[in-house]
Amino acid sequence: MKNFNEDNEINENQLKNLIMMNYTLSLEREIKELKNDAKKNSEKLNECQELNKKILQFIYGLFHELKTPLNVIFSAAQVMSLCTEYKNGGILEKQGQYVKIIEQNCYRLMRLINNLQDLSKLDSGFAKLELHNRNIVSFVEDITLSLIPYAKGKGINLIFDTNVEEKTMALDYNKIERIILNLLSNAIKFTPEKGTICIGVEDKDDNVYISVKDTGIGIPEDKFKFVFEKFKQCDKSPINGKVGNGIGLYLVKCFTEMHGGKVSVKSTVGKGSTFTVKLPVKVIEEKFNNIISSENMDEQLSIEFSDICPKI
Repeated sequence: MKNFNEDNEINENQLKNLIMMNYTLSLEREIKELKNDAKKNSEKLNECQELNKKILQFIYGLFHELKTPLNVIFSAAQVMSLCTEYKNGGILEKQGQYVKIIEQNCYRLMRLINNLQDLSKLDSGFAKLELHNRNIVSFVEDITLSLIPYAKGKGINLIFDTNVEEKTMALDYNKIERIILNLLSNAIKFTPEKGTICIGVEDKDDNVYISVKDTGIGIPEDKFKFVFEKFKQCDKSPINGKVGNGIGLYLVKCFTEMHGGKVSVKSTVGKGSTFTVKLPVKVIEEKFNNIISSENMDEQLSIEFSDICPKI
């Protein structure tokens, strides 16, 4: 006959087996539910990706549709401006003023479209670097010299400074140009008359530092973390009658990081700001010596500075 201890051991073993069986069944149910959830989530993810593709296609089509009428307006405005050059009279003078207004606002729309287009490419992962070896010093200097008329138009002194005459490195011409133009347009926008903006290029420790220092209104220290965020502005109140859209500095950050670099800001309210772009120096092998030139620099400057100065 079984004694009490043996019966107790049997009951404990049965209880353990029962617990293990319930645990196993419960675990199997959870695994089955997780698999079902994973399948549903995968289907939802695929649906979202397809929807995202359709949205991007719509956006790209929208950019094209917006640019088409703008180009037509540009052409008409340019023809009208030619007419005003060969005739005199009060009416034609007034017409010339309206032409400038049309052109300036077309450029403002084009700038917004270009920024949104770059933004959508970055967010969708379609933005790519097209690297070429180029002298970064002369590149930045050429852009600075082309901006002197805009700076003079606002009574601002523009200075270029460098500790090296030549430094060849791999860069994406268009993206570095957008970085510099965005930083300089911000500096000019927020620097009062008789102020100074200094653009510097420094070669140090296998890095090139491009700095834009102004004597403008400055940025509060507690707003630094918002400066490079998308659609964020340090101050939403209009300055000199102009309000930004919070895209320019975000693009500066993204284009800099695409080059493996970093962008930073130092500022004191009422004294000015300094934005510094740090770029690692690297040189690539190129089969052909591509000569990169900016064929439409005048138009690019008109677009970038359309909300700052009237067309000169």
